[in-house]
Amino acid sequence: MRRHPLRRLVTLATLAALGVTTLGTTAACGDDSEGAEGGSGPVTLRLGYFPNITHAPAVVGVEKGIFAEKLGADVKLEPKTFNAGPAAIEAVFSGALDATYIGPNPTVNAFSKSKGEAVRVVSGAASGGVALVVKPGITGPQDLKGKKVATPQLGNTQDVAVRYWLKQQGLTTTKEGGGDVKIVPQENAQTVETFNSGAIDAAWVPEPFVSRLVNAGGKVLVDERDLWPDKKFVITNLLVSTKFLKAHPDVVQKLVDGQVAANEFVNTKPDEAQQAISDAIGKITGKPLDLKLIKQAWPTLEFTNDPIPTSLKAGLDHAVEVKLTEPVDLKGLYDLTYLNKALKAAGKPEVTQP
Repeated sequence: MRRHPLRRLVTLATLAALGVTTLGTTAACGDDSEGAEGGSGPVTLRLGYFPNITHAPAVVGVEKGIFAEKLGADVKLEPKTFNAGPAAIEAVFSGALDATYIGPNPTVNAFSKSKGEAVRVVSGAASGGVALVVKPGITGPQDLKGKKVATPQLGNTQDVAVRYWLKQQGLTTTKEGGGDVKIVPQENAQTVETFNSGAIDAAWVPEPFVSRLVNAGGKVLVDERDLWPDKKFVITNLLVSTKFLKAHPDVVQKLVDGQVAANEFVNTKPDEAQQAISDAIGKITGKPLDLKLIKQAWPTLEFTNDPIPTSLKAGLDHAVEVKLTEPVDLKGLYDLTYLNKALKAAGKPEVTQP
């Protein structure tokens, strides 16, 4: 039986009123990003991203000075790190952030919550890097009946993915943790501990937690890439505030130029990129990410400028099917004109505007 692509996304409830949590400089409020609009001083671009492997283009772009070079002397880059998508989106909504690297779920939530007004996707960044890791005794879907499976958050990308996949296998789940398979939302860092203790039997998680669970004695039962056409699905987008985009289209173009250049670096100099990620995460969190772990996880990810819009739409459809959100009209979410201009300038194939 042919599996349909996993459709991933969320309930608006997951965009709850979370405060902005940054590991770097505290975000400023107001309209400081538009300092140059009146001709006084450089424009400030406040760019959000997460200190992890799935945001490698952002981490490398900041760490190696790629963004700063592309933005030039007339733009002041203020990178800001976040732990969760809802916090980054809240920063965009409050005017504390102008652009951010982010996953598909909060992308759709932000677009829906603002009735299609507040944000635009201007580029992709990464695909893949997600799997279902299970205890060695579990050999197929039916072995999960009565078992506990961890996901990062109720209604998040991986939570929707596993619920839809289980439904395709004829297994039920509920928001409350009932059904044939008990879904247990928890922080990814906690999942490694609960997997080791036996409190959970499996987890549908992104890298580097897939690799950490495998190193803890687990095995990959489902590589999510296998469930998608051409093994491609969006895990990270580059999102910009519509307000900033309208005020500073030239700066957005330079940012996207930087994204394309950062991905080129990541793909052509993987060893340098991996070291940069380890070093950058060490600076941000106080503890470098193990280089061996990065190298282990690396092959499961594809760093692509294509935002793969079909996978985002499919994910939304699946979230609706597992009753975690209502339908959302995504018309107008993407503005890939800046990306295609950057790709053309770099001599790379352009992507299709949905």
